[in-house]
Amino acid sequence: MMAGFLSLLFFGLCAGQELRRDESLPRPSIQALPSWVLPASSHVTLRCSTPTGEIDSRDIRFTLRKNNASKISSPDSPEGLAEFHLTDLKTSDAGEYTCEYRTESPTRRSLLSDVLLLLVTGELPKPSLHTHHRGEVTAGENVTLQCQQPRHVIDPSMLALLKKGTSTPIMVQGPVGVETDFSLPSVTRRDTGNYNCVYYLPMAPFLASKPSDELPIWVTDSPGATSTDYTTGNLVRLGLSAFIAVLMVAFLVEAWWSQRSSPRGSR
Repeated sequence: MMAGFLSLLFFGLCAGQELRRDESLPRPSIQALPSWVLPASSHVTLRCSTPTGEIDSRDIRFTLRKNNASKISSPDSPEGLAEFHLTDLKTSDAGEYTCEYRTESPTRRSLLSDVLLLLVTGELPKPSLHTHHRGEVTAGENVTLQCQQPRHVIDPSMLALLKKGTSTPIMVQGPVGVETDFSLPSVTRRDTGNYNCVYYLPMAPFLASKPSDELPIWVTDSPGATSTDYTTGNLVRLGLSAFIAVLMVAFLVEAWWSQRSSPRGSR
């Protein structure tokens, strides 16, 4: 009987070793497409992958976890990449997602990826977003966007500044009173776009508000930059014209000298 117990103990230890995370394996990454902040009834793809070229990806299988519990296992992922499709999102889909992978021969288990927070908006009243720079903004200026939560919201929450067309929030921070400022220092034309903000509870069930109304920001070049661009263009054109003129003079001089030095015809 003791021999049987020792055999079971040995088997359990071996199984435990197979499940132990191998720190030598590269950590996988996880991202949400098109974004990790989405309205209810939309669709999202959670993509897990390993660093390219750092591991033989022929026998990899990924597992997606939600709130540190196993959720979905992928089929074999020969390219070192797996996509998990969540459709018709509901509030219950919000949470903290991670992924890991296993290899065969030998069986090894990777570390968990960084945590990806998935938010499904619409459960809380929407905030408002304001700025003193509504409309056009000159490049180089500092722009402050102010997200204001409804005054009756008392639960501690986080706020995220979003920009249409980007997959991740521009900024995330805790509230400072009812109004929270997001600063965009020294804006450039790349900051042009439509912005909104949401607030959310940073713990289960991760309820999130409706997005605020969009606030358009249009960044234009500063007059000095435009003038400098024109001046530079003019200098380039003048330099090119002078170079062509010098070449023409050189050709004329060479032709004159060749004609003068050539033997004259008999008289």
